[in-house]
Amino acid sequence: MEIHQVVVGAGPGDAITNAALDLRDILRQACPSEVYARFYDQRLHGDVLPLKDFARRPAAHPEENIILFHASIGEPEVFNFLQERPERIVVFHHNISPAAPFVPYDPAFAGRLDGGRRELAALSRRAVMALAASEFNAEDLRSLGYRNVRVSPLLLDVDRLQALEPNALTVNHFEQMVKGPVVLFVGQLLPHKRPDFLLQAYHALTTYLDPEAHLILVGSPRLPRYTAALELLVRELHLPRAWITGRVGDDELVAFYRRADLFVTASEHEGFCAPLLEAMAFDVPVLARSFAAIPETVQDAALLLAPDDGPLVMAEAMRLALEDDALRAGLVRRGRRRLAHFAPDAARAALVSHLMELV
Repeated sequence: MEIHQVVVGAGPGDAITNAALDLRDILRQACPSEVYARFYDQRLHGDVLPLKDFARRPAAHPEENIILFHASIGEPEVFNFLQERPERIVVFHHNISPAAPFVPYDPAFAGRLDGGRRELAALSRRAVMALAASEFNAEDLRSLGYRNVRVSPLLLDVDRLQALEPNALTVNHFEQMVKGPVVLFVGQLLPHKRPDFLLQAYHALTTYLDPEAHLILVGSPRLPRYTAALELLVRELHLPRAWITGRVGDDELVAFYRRADLFVTASEHEGFCAPLLEAMAFDVPVLARSFAAIPETVQDAALLLAPDDGPLVMAEAMRLALEDDALRAGLVRRGRRRLAHFAPDAARAALVSHLMELV
């Protein structure tokens, strides 16, 4: 038997890509296993194979094999491929962002998200099993008609990040140029993650509460028009200590985590949110809004704001989390405890156990 994985897009540092490659290495101990993608960064050439190559694999009894599909966005070519293949399909649902926030910035991308929801629902008739990184995602699958649904935590190896040496140039920049507290966000710069909300909260923080604070937004600028809107907001609010970094390497990311005094996210839709746990791994207190899977992921290990709390409330919470030593120590302690729940070996064992039920 063979177990192969399919992703729509693969890139270095991407949480889904990292999880797929990690699982591939485990599966290879028992059976042939590869990762295929419709789109992939050339830096992954050889590690990730083009989807068009899948049909060239010889298989005596393909109906006995398994394709594990990581669902995160719509892509008709991948959907048609899955519908036509004889292999058994297992869907790993990482959640698909709601389309509405994307419409003003990239209607085509919004259409792919809407299409992804329709494709995900249609695949319920083909899937022999569905996996979800959170109960929030699992309930979403059940609402779309999936029956054999299992919660399987995302494979997240924070030890790999912690073992890296921080980028020397970035460390030097912090030592020479950054003197105040650092508030950090890590994630793709997308509308549903609300970096615009963070900029408004940060504006209130530096205007009324802590003028020396810095805000760093680390992440890929996937939508040029939205990124341009964020940069315009930085200029209009006159935020010289706000830094939108764009995509960074892992060693740079480590430097940001090691310097951060507080991790923040204003995201309104997450199926899991790996950076929350990465921050906990570096003993960075976490402040977030109580949306989607975030409360499930962090439980008591973060300072959570109510969904209707605005930027001014977040600004007050930022100051509290930066200045209250007892609160910070408690968040760090609970973060370490929560992180242990996602131990990589346990997550790997759970995922492999689910797949082995189909052998």
